[in-house]
Amino acid sequence: MPFFGCPGRAGAAIIRPHIESSSGNHLKNTGKPASKGPKIIPRSAHGVSRDEFSKSALKVLYRLHKAGFQAFLVGGCVRDALVGLHPKDFDVATDATPDEVRALFSNCRLIGRRFRLAHVRFGREIIEVATFRAASNHVDDDHAHDDEGRIIRDNVYGSIEEDVWRRDFTCNALYYNIADHSIWDFAGGVEDIKQKHIVLIGDAQQRLREDPVRMLRAVRFAAKLDFTVDKSVSKAIRSQADLLTNVPAARLFDEFLKLFQAGHAERTYDMLRDYGLFAQLFPATDQEIEQDDAFASFVRAALRNTDKRVAQGLSVTPMFLLGVFFWAPARRLAADLRAEEKMSESQALSLASYELSGQQQRRVSIPRRFTVPMREMIALQPRFTTTRGKRALNLLEHRRFRAAYDFMMLLAEAGQFDPELARFWTDVQNQSPDQRAETFQIHRKPRAKGRSRRRRRRPKAGESS
Repeated sequence: MPFFGCPGRAGAAIIRPHIESSSGNHLKNTGKPASKGPKIIPRSAHGVSRDEFSKSALKVLYRLHKAGFQAFLVGGCVRDALVGLHPKDFDVATDATPDEVRALFSNCRLIGRRFRLAHVRFGREIIEVATFRAASNHVDDDHAHDDEGRIIRDNVYGSIEEDVWRRDFTCNALYYNIADHSIWDFAGGVEDIKQKHIVLIGDAQQRLREDPVRMLRAVRFAAKLDFTVDKSVSKAIRSQADLLTNVPAARLFDEFLKLFQAGHAERTYDMLRDYGLFAQLFPATDQEIEQDDAFASFVRAALRNTDKRVAQGLSVTPMFLLGVFFWAPARRLAADLRAEEKMSESQALSLASYELSGQQQRRVSIPRRFTVPMREMIALQPRFTTTRGKRALNLLEHRRFRAAYDFMMLLAEAGQFDPELARFWTDVQNQSPDQRAETFQIHRKPRAKGRSRRRRRRPKAGESS
């Protein structure tokens, strides 16, 4: 595997892979030529403090720098610090190879085949360290594309100037240099941040073919930062939305979590729908939204509720929102199942949710730990219409009651459930056991006087039982 050593170390051999020059390429679709060097913004000009960064990330940077390697924070953490957000994820870029990184850190393990990375662990925190990568414009044993243009292997190392091309958007191609605390900007990312634009580095069509997930990332960053997506990027997304079918379903579930659990779910949803991406992720849900305005309102209410909970620092579970997405398709399929075979509405909803989950796995793979409770939550909904008897009372003790109750309340908020029944289930939770027995009209029959329960005689030895 090609690699190069550290320029500052005595006796270190420098071995560079053969790479076609990128000097004639363009960093942006605007026709701007690739810069011969970065625009270096000194510490005094950018206002980003090291206090914004993880202490663990700084430890990694300083150790790499002390060993003679180049070491930069790169990507979202630099971008977020510049726009005034608190950075959460810290990625390090360096000219050290993964094996050289591992030699410096005992708490390091190497992962990945497509992108070989070093993970340095500090307790629960993991700092990801990536070696500068070269351009992806040729195919060899360590650098390959599939027939659709998607990068399937990318382990050819290069310089920081070449590494810029491995980044997706200009706002994510900013390098914080631990040597002097400056920010290196090769692609005009600082200016695009000022203009609030999401701009792809290079030809938009090609860059999306290399990794179709970039379409989802463009939406996510635009929603999070309140940026607009560059026209060239928007055009490329609309024409290539179906490329998401080439992405592994498990990877799309990870993207689903990032899209809808970051506190910008409603705006993200609107953008995904506008670009035709939501239909690629949840085709059955999208179809129902197109046909059912009431369901569309319910989905939007759920997204607002999710954003509200995130803003309040409350927990959110993907199970709940997935249940919302499945609700109308599950009801439609459940009605068909009941027409074919005699079963309760709850049974039909459970079976319908199971079948839909199986179909959904081809697009977005949902782990079983979410599909099982989701099915139970959906199947409980018909039981809220019954307010008399022991079965109704026992609903309060069901392990999914709280999730099912919240789901029902959201339906009521969207005008999809009787508000009087919703108030009933709200009030009954604050009642004592005796009050509940009266509310649910449960009366124990008194034993008749003079009657005692006859004890069953045990058979003697040798007797037939």
